[in-house]
Amino acid sequence: MTESAISWRRVIFSRTMLTCVFTGFASGLPLYTLINLLPAWLRSEGVDLKAIGLFALIQLPFTWKFVWSPLMDRYAPPLFGRRRGWMLLTQLALIATMAGFGAFTPKQELWAIAALALAVAFCSASQDIVLDAFRREILSNQELGLGNTIHINAYRLASLIPGSLSLILADHLPWGTVFWITALFMLPGVAMTLAVSEPKLAAAAPKTLREAVVEPFHEFLTRSGLKGAALVLGFIFLYKLGDSMATALATPFYLDMGFTKSEIGLVAKHAGLWPAVIGGLLGGVWMIKLGINRALWAFGVVQVVSILGFAWLAGQGPFTSIGAAELSRLALVIGFEALGVGLGTAAFVAYIARTTHPAYTATQFALFTSLAAVPRTVANAATGYLVEAIGWAPFFLLCTLLALPGMALLAKVAPWGRDDG
Repeated sequence: MTESAISWRRVIFSRTMLTCVFTGFASGLPLYTLINLLPAWLRSEGVDLKAIGLFALIQLPFTWKFVWSPLMDRYAPPLFGRRRGWMLLTQLALIATMAGFGAFTPKQELWAIAALALAVAFCSASQDIVLDAFRREILSNQELGLGNTIHINAYRLASLIPGSLSLILADHLPWGTVFWITALFMLPGVAMTLAVSEPKLAAAAPKTLREAVVEPFHEFLTRSGLKGAALVLGFIFLYKLGDSMATALATPFYLDMGFTKSEIGLVAKHAGLWPAVIGGLLGGVWMIKLGINRALWAFGVVQVVSILGFAWLAGQGPFTSIGAAELSRLALVIGFEALGVGLGTAAFVAYIARTTHPAYTATQFALFTSLAAVPRTVANAATGYLVEAIGWAPFFLLCTLLALPGMALLAKVAPWGRDDG
């Protein structure tokens, strides 16, 4: 027992796990800048909800990253190696593009801002491709569960910067300065890239572009069959659809309810972050007993029910004055929803990892996570129009209904009584 405890302590506090903290933080910061800070900036500058909702389309690179992921597998930059070279290039590009937002005025230069946001999304999606492959190659099979849990929680912790600190700073500093400060938080990721070594056990680069592009998809279709592959892909698309749409305009929703940017930064974001982190950790532990299939069912139910909290809050607002009671309601609703997200995401990522073939991790992982990102981009682009047409409370009820088809597909892709293996 003592030897086992020492062994796990070595794994948890190893250099590899510390690296996963940095990969998660570097991966999460650009995305949360796009989905939290950018909408808050646009709304505070008087941009209407329809336009802000359409800004979800700039995240399309996250849904199409599987298209160029084979190129990042096949070719290597001239310096630092195949993984570290791409990591450094994408991280430096992210610093430059994220800082660039402050040079524009939303009402006069909205199209320029959209183009820059698209560039940030492309660089962020490209960084995700190489970070996912790098993380898979430095983690042993025994370390995969823990390493991915640490990565996901560090990913969420990154939301504290654009979703909390930056919003608070925006009440006291010019937006240009705020975006520069936010962008500089990519520097820990750059430092990690320079400090680590290229994976020693990394799979050899594909010898031809055809091998890099065709084989990962051929293997998946051969293994699952056309019907099985369609069911798996449909589930990956639908499982997070309702929750993703419900939180697409979260910051504008809080502002419309009467909360200030500082109140959102100090209360809402923290209430959402820590339950999600705790949910992720609990989900990882509970999955040991439940198994992935049962966890997808149990955690999915919590995820669906938690969306109703937003409808309840919307029915009580907007608030003419904000006191302790209003802040407590906000924290309770967001905290419960975040707990559901933390549990659901833990099971969902484990399912994706299980579905990915070890020989084609980079491209298949990019394919599955690209599909999972579609609701966050294409579907979420309509959220502004829906809210304008039906109001906040009916919108959240609709999101709850849209979460049900993904749960129904569990009967096919992850039956409750079937062994996970």
